[in-house]
Amino acid sequence: MRHFLTLFDLSANELAQLLETAVDLKTKLKAGLREPLFAGHMIGLLFEKQSLRTRVSFEAAIAHLGGNALYLGTDAGWGKRESLEDFSRVLTSYVDAVVYRGKDHGLLEQFAAHANCPVINGLTNTSHPCQAMGDLLTLREVRGELAGQKVVFVGDGNNVAHSLALGCAMVGAKFVLATPDEYQLAESYLATILAAYPHAQIEQSSDPHAAVAGADAIYTDVWASMGQEAETAARKKAFAPYQVNADLMSAAGEQALFMHCLPAKRGEEVTDEVIDSAASVVVQQAENRMHAQKAILVWLFNHR
Repeated sequence: MRHFLTLFDLSANELAQLLETAVDLKTKLKAGLREPLFAGHMIGLLFEKQSLRTRVSFEAAIAHLGGNALYLGTDAGWGKRESLEDFSRVLTSYVDAVVYRGKDHGLLEQFAAHANCPVINGLTNTSHPCQAMGDLLTLREVRGELAGQKVVFVGDGNNVAHSLALGCAMVGAKFVLATPDEYQLAESYLATILAAYPHAQIEQSSDPHAAVAGADAIYTDVWASMGQEAETAARKKAFAPYQVNADLMSAAGEQALFMHCLPAKRGEEVTDEVIDSAASVVVQQAENRMHAQKAILVWLFNHR
């Protein structure tokens, strides 16, 4: 049995195969074909945090595969009414897979350690691998090739940046994080990526205009994620020079796509002019979450 807690749970070849599966499933869906590959299967959506894209995309994905989803919010009492270990053992005896969207990555790992079925990370404080899968699928669709692409993430070195940096390393793309020094990726995390992928191209810069030069994609996210509300004022001040606007896009060149994992705070990390422009692929990214996650479900179910 396999889990999908971070992209480290995949080899580079498995990631490539998952993207191929996602392309195949998306092509079939667009042609009106919804193969019930896993009829009768049930996935549990264990969500500690709010969600639009993650929840609906997983519910749609399992429905397309012939199965169903069961949503469980914090009212289910996980880790409160009983131990997380007992909760995990019982819940995972009812369903075929669990999508876990929580605040603490360590608790996700604890949950998965006692699970009787595959566990998928739907977002934690340090990782968002499903988002990275959708992002890579989008880049592949638009560019045709992932190796050699330059992806610049402008903003906080957060969970999305963590997963995207690793994803780029796995497919041979260059990843640049443009952020103030205090918000950079941890050196220990970079060392872990480089230990697995010695030829990874990962850079960090405090100069956003220099960082985006020649970028194939400029990516940003909210400056204060869920759970960081107390830091909002300080983060607004720190990231104000890192807003993705027309000036920053022009510094990259006409070839640059604009990407965002959504939801966006328009007027803060990105302007309306950019997110609504022809360069923006944010809706395509959001849709591709479903196709990528469908491929993840197929892969996990086939590896039980």
